[in-house]
Amino acid sequence: MTEILMPKATAVWLVDNTSLTFDQIADFCGLHPLEVKGIADGDVAMGVRGADPISNGQLTREEIEKAENDNTYRMTVVKPKYSDLHQPAKRRGPRYTPLSRRQNRPDAIAWLVRNHPELSDAQISKLIGTTKTTIQAVRERTHWNAANIKPTDPVSLGLCTQIDLDEQVKKASARRRKIEEENPEMLADTLKPAEDLQPEADDMPSGDIDLETLFGGSGSSSDDN
Repeated sequence: MTEILMPKATAVWLVDNTSLTFDQIADFCGLHPLEVKGIADGDVAMGVRGADPISNGQLTREEIEKAENDNTYRMTVVKPKYSDLHQPAKRRGPRYTPLSRRQNRPDAIAWLVRNHPELSDAQISKLIGTTKTTIQAVRERTHWNAANIKPTDPVSLGLCTQIDLDEQVKKASARRRKIEEENPEMLADTLKPAEDLQPEADDMPSGDIDLETLFGGSGSSSDDN
């Protein structure tokens, strides 16, 4: 529910000027029903002047009448006319990076490539505002400053937030699991199980093992000499 201005003052006005239940007032104002009861009893918000939610545009008379006629009805806050204009626009394209921090991007790329290989170039580009060409150069160690690149967490460099990083890692992990489920051969282990490395029974010499068996009769040769 949208937060209202001066919730306690609004609750005071609603208690004094309407027949709404404590639950209805509490739900609208974001308070506990016992707190509203305390306001009605004079134990809470003493001296607080009531704020008319109708005059300040947060509630309509029709909405109050609906609630007064139905104890189960829950009032909703009037949405401001230009509220949509105050919503931050969704960012499109690569993240903008301040000029003072741009020299740190190769370090951040190296850290992401090393610690989160599941991230795609597009995800890295979106996170720290770089180009795929730069990412590829860091991956292949052909970057002009490769000798001085030190992998550093992009969050500590201020190039992205921890929330953004976690979100991209989560997406990449889910995508990788899906690919692996659709292509089981990717999970095939190239190393043989330990039991497969044991010699077959037919390959083992039968009977007691002695020096002559192991070294091909070298013992008898030495006796002859």
